[in-house]
Amino acid sequence: MKLSNSFLPVCKEDLEKAGIQQLDFIVVSGDAYVDHPSFGAAVIGRVLEAQGFTVGIIAQPDWKSTEDFKRLGIPSKGFLVTSGNIDSMVNHYTAAKRRRHDDLYSPGGKSGYRPDRALIVYCNKIKEAYKDVPIIVGGIEASLRRFAHYDYWDDSVRRSILMDTRADLLVFGMGEKIIVQIADMIRYGGDIKTLTGIRGTAYITKNIDGLRDYVTLPSFEDVSADKKAYGESFRLEADEQDPVRGKGLIQRHGTEYVVQNPPQVSLSVEEMDEYYNIPYVREYHPMYEKLGGIPALQEVKFSITSHRGCYGSCSFCALTFHQGRIIQNRSAESVIEEAKILTTSKDFKGYIHDVGGPTANFRHRACKIQEERGACKNRQCMFPGPCKNLTVDHREYLELLRKVRKLPGVKKVFVRSGIRYDYLLYDKNEEFFKELCEFHISGQLKVAPEHISDRVLKQMGKPSREVYDRFAKKYFDINKKLGKKQFLVPYLMSSHPGSDLNAAIELALYIKEMGYTPEQVQDFYPTPGSLSTTIYYTGFNPFTGEKVYVPKSQHEKDMQRALLQYRLPENYRLVREALLKAERSDLIGRGSRCLIPEFPPKMKSGGKTNHNKSDKAH
Repeated sequence: MKLSNSFLPVCKEDLEKAGIQQLDFIVVSGDAYVDHPSFGAAVIGRVLEAQGFTVGIIAQPDWKSTEDFKRLGIPSKGFLVTSGNIDSMVNHYTAAKRRRHDDLYSPGGKSGYRPDRALIVYCNKIKEAYKDVPIIVGGIEASLRRFAHYDYWDDSVRRSILMDTRADLLVFGMGEKIIVQIADMIRYGGDIKTLTGIRGTAYITKNIDGLRDYVTLPSFEDVSADKKAYGESFRLEADEQDPVRGKGLIQRHGTEYVVQNPPQVSLSVEEMDEYYNIPYVREYHPMYEKLGGIPALQEVKFSITSHRGCYGSCSFCALTFHQGRIIQNRSAESVIEEAKILTTSKDFKGYIHDVGGPTANFRHRACKIQEERGACKNRQCMFPGPCKNLTVDHREYLELLRKVRKLPGVKKVFVRSGIRYDYLLYDKNEEFFKELCEFHISGQLKVAPEHISDRVLKQMGKPSREVYDRFAKKYFDINKKLGKKQFLVPYLMSSHPGSDLNAAIELALYIKEMGYTPEQVQDFYPTPGSLSTTIYYTGFNPFTGEKVYVPKSQHEKDMQRALLQYRLPENYRLVREALLKAERSDLIGRGSRCLIPEFPPKMKSGGKTNHNKSDKAH
């Protein structure tokens, strides 16, 4: 593993210097170009380059004309289009549908460098510039919108994004292996119009007569008109998102069909190593220097991805639909080699900010059964409690962290990508827990109980309050034995399906009991691809059939949010209104359990809540 000496071409001058007459592929991305393994556009470009293809990048093109899309000429094999690392609508709007003023993936952290629904806009502009050029879409926006889906911003069901982009192929999930298969078939004479059998892809067709062993979903027309049909469609989609046992899916849209092939086979350790060992510059392109750089790089520049996937299956997280439930991990040797590269950076100060994945301590597959049969269809690994077959073992991850922190030049290795605290609690061997507290935390550990009301946690797919309380006690006991005073920072969520005002009050009382005032409050954000979004839209859980209370009005959401920060003077009016509405006036006054006093506190001049800073998309 080594550093790359140059960026992928971004302009005609780069092509001339490289002696390239025509590129094989051009990646169009809604993010600025950062040549780093945490940025999807760079990864796909580098993977194809390693296979002998020539690749250029058009980052954040001006979508008001076709000129920017012609910057590198017409590719011989096709355009690869992504809106970036985040869905463009989530990137642009808070959970309260307020326009964001910042964009960490853009120059200087400023918004305005990409359009709403970037994937659709980009594809339409490419077609306007080059009528018949092949287009392949991928990334999070394509992956989670591949079927008819509820769109929070339109407050309606939108059709598959394939129908609006008219792309030839859609790549869902993590795309390295898939894009290499597509590129190889095109290289050896394959026509993209006939590449309909590749795992991990979806496409549009008018004829499904030849398809066998596919599951038929309710049509776009049905799920648009009937919420029960929508819930049934989501359940069927979720059931088949497994690389071992998953079947293909078909959804009719008018006179055409969206066909999703089974998910791509999980990457082996050797394949993961191969993709991460590719040389990257590990910097943003120098064209952004005068504009203030790309802030998102700072979050990951000294972090290492050790694995992918998550079997936690939290209802509000769409990772199951993207990376999947089966863990795919790199070898310890590959991770250590990357750590060595980080220590050579001129900006490295001795601190590796993270070694982890979607859930840091899920380093291996959940159980032996997954290796042969895939993830179970009708049960979860962690909810409502740990499966009897769950392998709870932190030893390999602990050994990896020990090796990294012993490297010359490394002062400390943090674990910041999230610890699943219930899994940690289930490990009878406390060695990892102790060393986590001793070596891998800097004063505080962030964990995500999300709520403490069991009826809300049930809809979230999260462990009970009792489990979190046991974890918290153990955490503080270990730190006390170590002679450390370290804090626990819980991420909490308001307005999730199942949470009414009483549940929010219950959480506020728990916060009071902890003596903790959350600096940030995370409103539930109905984004495409998650179970919670389906519940939000339909009002019922598609797996159990039970009706679920859903806070829909912005005013109620504001009240629930204010309750979590009841100490802030600017929230007094909303908190009082919520308590009176819930008939909990006993919590207003001077009593030890009271949340607010009888009369409002005096506001400091200019005291206003900054919604943009406290809105956090999960």
